[in-house]
Amino acid sequence: MSARTLQATRHALAGRPAWLVGGAVRDELLGRPTEDLDVVLDGDIERAARTIARAAAPAAAFPLSEEFGAWRVVSRDGAWQVDLEPLHGASIEDDLALRDLTINAIAQPLAGGAPIDPLNGIDDLARRVLRAAGANAFAADPLRVLRLVRLACELEMQVEPATFEQARAAAGGLAAVSPERIFVELRRIIASDHAVEGLRMLERLGAESAVLPELAQLRGVEQSRFHHLDVYEHTLAVIDAVIDLDRGRAELAERFPAAGDAAVRALMAEPLADSMTRGEALRWGALLHDIAKPQTAGEAVPGRVTFMGHDERGAEMSRRMLTRLRASERTRGHVAALVRHHLRLGFLVHEPQPLSRRTVYRYLHAVTPVEADVTLLTVCDRLATRGENAEAAIDAHLELAGVMLDEALRWRAAGPPRPPLRGDELVLELGIEPGPAVGRLLELLVEADWAGEIRDREQAVMLARTMLATL
Repeated sequence: MSARTLQATRHALAGRPAWLVGGAVRDELLGRPTEDLDVVLDGDIERAARTIARAAAPAAAFPLSEEFGAWRVVSRDGAWQVDLEPLHGASIEDDLALRDLTINAIAQPLAGGAPIDPLNGIDDLARRVLRAAGANAFAADPLRVLRLVRLACELEMQVEPATFEQARAAAGGLAAVSPERIFVELRRIIASDHAVEGLRMLERLGAESAVLPELAQLRGVEQSRFHHLDVYEHTLAVIDAVIDLDRGRAELAERFPAAGDAAVRALMAEPLADSMTRGEALRWGALLHDIAKPQTAGEAVPGRVTFMGHDERGAEMSRRMLTRLRASERTRGHVAALVRHHLRLGFLVHEPQPLSRRTVYRYLHAVTPVEADVTLLTVCDRLATRGENAEAAIDAHLELAGVMLDEALRWRAAGPPRPPLRGDELVLELGIEPGPAVGRLLELLVEADWAGEIRDREQAVMLARTMLATL
């Protein structure tokens, strides 16, 4: 943890009974960096929060929970935060007994001294075991079921069998937990390297149906002979491929060298929304890309399974699901676009190669602003599809995706192209009235210009006259 943050907190709370608790102590013992401090204080929480904010300025203090009397102090740049809550019970030991897991029930006196560990959480950390702090740990707050999964994924720890059963018994209570809290835990589960194991654990705990019921419906939905997995298992395989991509693992880079490009690494690390990077948002695209297949399943001919329109309907479902979870509009729109466009590149594989410049333009124009992201999603989707003729199909797709990814990254860096002349100039040159036709002509001119078919302004006007006659 930041020495400056800790020093400011200690200075502000000097002389008051206060303890570091929870994740800050746990992560310090594990040697994991953290900039989030949790403090239990036997005293005036608001006054303490404002004192810390002044001592660690620039920072802001505000109430976090009126019900529980908690306050938060956050640095202006968002680099660190301190959460303060009142002591629950007559002693710090009483307070720790009310926590979720023993590894989170360790306290460090803020003034210094030995850790307070009444539930042997330090031993559980050493054994890498997640154990409930008490018999009612999960019933007291069902969100802890998701937190259990999240910590198992993030810390790579095993859940004690009795704790697992206690969590499973409380999973039904997730239906009453606020969506915002659920999304925070789901976001971190899916952002971990063990996201697939986490999703499987949600199902075993009975939590999946409460937080992601649409995902459960993918089980047992069989696909065409070009797939080797049902829709659920295919979805998890795509997530695994995205994790390989996001982490720059060698196996994927050997098959698709473009994945190791510095521009791809920068893209994946770029912040998007809801504390997610674009790489983490891509995992949500993988999770939801086939979410509408159960609703669109049919047969073109007997024995040939189809899912016509699952891209468009899936985009709508994705937006509804993320709205239900109270995700931001930026996240909802981004993931919905990934789902809506995840089939486009696959269709282009069957066209004569190399693609014409106009075809490349139409692809990039259609999928903006997820042009690079969705191209990467199609790679992961293709790698997770290993039915009939898989190797030849994968080779063809990855070759085109590599070319298109380069185009997408350049498109993204330069920004969407502009027409070779303005609308008012076009009106004067052609002697026409402003209206929809002008907008359509400008679109066509942008496409022709990007494709390299226009050399100068004069040629742009001549082409516009020709196109006007066909409108």
